[in-house]
Amino acid sequence: MYVQGVSTRKVSAIVEQLCGHSVSSTQVNQCAARLDAELEGWRNRPLEPCRYVFLDARYEKVWQGGQVLDGAVLIALGVRPDGKRSILGVSVALSEAEVHWRAFLTSLQQRGLHAPALLISDDHKGLGAARQAVFPGVPWQRCQFHLQQNAQAYVPRLDQRAAVAHAIRSGFDCPDRLTAQARLKVIVAEQAATAPKLAAWMEENLPQGFAAFAFPREHQRRLRTTNPLARVNKELKRRTRVAGLFPNEASLLRLVSAILAETSDEWETGKIYLNLENQNPPSV
Repeated sequence: MYVQGVSTRKVSAIVEQLCGHSVSSTQVNQCAARLDAELEGWRNRPLEPCRYVFLDARYEKVWQGGQVLDGAVLIALGVRPDGKRSILGVSVALSEAEVHWRAFLTSLQQRGLHAPALLISDDHKGLGAARQAVFPGVPWQRCQFHLQQNAQAYVPRLDQRAAVAHAIRSGFDCPDRLTAQARLKVIVAEQAATAPKLAAWMEENLPQGFAAFAFPREHQRRLRTTNPLARVNKELKRRTRVAGLFPNEASLLRLVSAILAETSDEWETGKIYLNLENQNPPSV
């Protein structure tokens, strides 16, 4: 019940109703702590090569040293050779800095994740330097959804936002990279006179969303954004908001690991996410 998102207080009430015996929240936490060895084994299991790897981070409130801090939860999702998704790993620390990302990516590499064909993520703080250090030469696809959202900060007027979003999407929806690059030049030229900061930002940042064009057309739509992890984060939020504030990093890591292990098991025994048969990595 705890892993499914039921509060420790409600667990005690439910057990008393069902069994006629009361258990304290401390006992519930002690039972949950027994998961630690099993979950640590899952987090450290050997990995098989993955063609595509999605990376994301989310935050939860953690109590430490008499203050409430943001605990960064780093998650990696991979598409295995059989085309099924798998949660590759999770890490919790009170920072999303480069050192945390580098340690996390290094741990994935040490467990068997070598040279994926593509990394997909948003532009998280510290991730760029970390991925270049651990996976040099591996192409990076910046999430198109977040790029479109980030652009709104540079739009000078509210009534221009919808048009700018539509223009950016028209570039991402092009059939190939060359067409997208040509479309980007047009979009930048259209904005240069009235929104020079937006034009400069688009010229520098939007090409980071074009890496997916180098991959099979039937894969591209699922490689353009971090949507697979967005759905995972939504489920994590549904269950962690019951706790609200975690007493320490270990308790946060325990709960998210249990949820992710359950999710990964469902994926690995479920339907194929992408058909990778007879699909060789492209020359990028």
